[in-house]
Amino acid sequence: MAKSGSHLQQLAHYLRPYWRQVALGIGSLLLVNGLGVFLPWYVKLVIDDLSQNLATLQPRRILLYALTVLVVSSLMMGIRIASRVWMFGVGRQVEFHLKQAIFEHLLTLQPSYFAQQTLGDILTRITSDVENIRRLLGFALLSLANTLFAYGTTLPAMFWIEPRLSTLALSVFPVMLVLVKLSSARLQQEQLQVQERLAELSDLIQEDMNGITLIKVYGQEHHEQAAFRRQNQQLLQANLHLALTRNLLFPSLVALVSLSLLLLLAVGGPQIAAGVLTIGDFSALTLYVERLVFPTALLGFTITAYQRGQVSLERIDALLRVKPTIQDAPTAVALPLEQVQGRIEARSLSFQFPGSPQPTLDHLEFCIEPGQMVAVVGPIGAGKSTLANALPRLLEIQPGQLFLDGIDITRMQLVSLRRAIAYVPQESFLFSATVRDNIRYGKPEAEDWEVELAAKAAHIHPEILNFPKGYDTLVGERGITLSGGQRQRVALARALLVDAPILILDDSLSSVDNQTAQSILSHLRRTTAQKTVLFIAHRLTAVTEADQILVMEGGRIVQRGSHAELLADERGLYASLWAKQKLEEVLV
Repeated sequence: MAKSGSHLQQLAHYLRPYWRQVALGIGSLLLVNGLGVFLPWYVKLVIDDLSQNLATLQPRRILLYALTVLVVSSLMMGIRIASRVWMFGVGRQVEFHLKQAIFEHLLTLQPSYFAQQTLGDILTRITSDVENIRRLLGFALLSLANTLFAYGTTLPAMFWIEPRLSTLALSVFPVMLVLVKLSSARLQQEQLQVQERLAELSDLIQEDMNGITLIKVYGQEHHEQAAFRRQNQQLLQANLHLALTRNLLFPSLVALVSLSLLLLLAVGGPQIAAGVLTIGDFSALTLYVERLVFPTALLGFTITAYQRGQVSLERIDALLRVKPTIQDAPTAVALPLEQVQGRIEARSLSFQFPGSPQPTLDHLEFCIEPGQMVAVVGPIGAGKSTLANALPRLLEIQPGQLFLDGIDITRMQLVSLRRAIAYVPQESFLFSATVRDNIRYGKPEAEDWEVELAAKAAHIHPEILNFPKGYDTLVGERGITLSGGQRQRVALARALLVDAPILILDDSLSSVDNQTAQSILSHLRRTTAQKTVLFIAHRLTAVTEADQILVMEGGRIVQRGSHAELLADERGLYASLWAKQKLEEVLV
């Protein structure tokens, strides 16, 4: 019971801003159902009048009857359209605002949340689940109200005319309701199967188009054709099952309605002959029975929509209840960008991922002075990228461990902290936009000359000019049309354009050739004298000019110093990594 109450409270919360539209929609439904009861009753009176006084009726009176029916029918049509516009409009507005709220909420969550959730589940909640709630607040609410009003206004009129005949005519309706309920559940399940098969087929097409070169190199065209045929056949079967269920349901409903009318005729005919029932009464009962068919048929679908909507309410509510673990403290301070010097200090910095047997960062101690270029090196899994993610608080760092200009970063406003840092992550993500828009993503108002200047600093400008449309070339999904080195340099240009006091490069030149990487770092050395630069590298030849090199292993800093100082320690990890890399270069 508590859950039902909770669901009703949620629905009331979503509907509250649109209560006027809801009231108009419900009120118009009540009015149209009132007119819907009046019209058969009026037809009953007209038919009785015609049957009894046909010889004496004037044409003007018959015309008045016809015009009255036409006017009432037209009025009902207009009011019903208005009710649907109001009610469905509420559902659409709730859908819009709910999607907006979910998306804005997702942007507040920490990256680790998305690492623990599947993208498909998140997309399903923001699309299918929101659509289920829209149907619940639009279609389901409209259908439920219409059904209640239809039965509430029609049954009294039917039983007023002839109780026993009305009961007999309505006896098939429970069977109709059960049939619709069972079929609607099956229809929704089969529709879901069709959507899943279609999604799988779309995924296969997208994957094959992206990997067309590999398919041709390995001569696997026939294999992919067979895979497509198999999935296409599954889609065909799903569509045929759905069509079969629909083609069985609707003729069955028509048959049940016909049975109801047959019962009316079989029992009502003798009553008419005996003078117990007038032709007008019989006509009105027939119209009332037909009037209840559509609401009854929709009721099964409405119940299913309500059940699916309940599940979706719970799923969306669970998502919106997720609290961001990385957010501004109540007393967080703002640090104006022009006041940031760029001094970074770690005091016993530790971090451990949930479920990990040991800490990824283990009591790190270091200090990077403003304007210094510091490199972080070490074997894979040493904790270098975790350190890079900790600085802009992409990870949940405990207070009192990491400081910017002497201020605990957990006590700083996130917007102030992240505005002070330009970060190029290990995976150089590009949006499906032009090269120009990707570079100025962090500074949308940047002029074209600023974009080109940043591209020149990242040594990508000449290659961009050779693209089909230069800076206006679309890079495709995730930058697929660019090489790995080009994606990294576009991402670097994006960071340089922001011109933040602190620059973090997380192995962001790994796909760039050694000579270009050296040129980029030398340029950074000359042009970023006022910046604090922290760059992570696996290619040790790129770190030789760093002011300080931190060597990490197992989450700890095991060595620190300049390139020459670290090489002097022949037993140290740095000298070992250097010798190994030199040997690999010789072998290559």
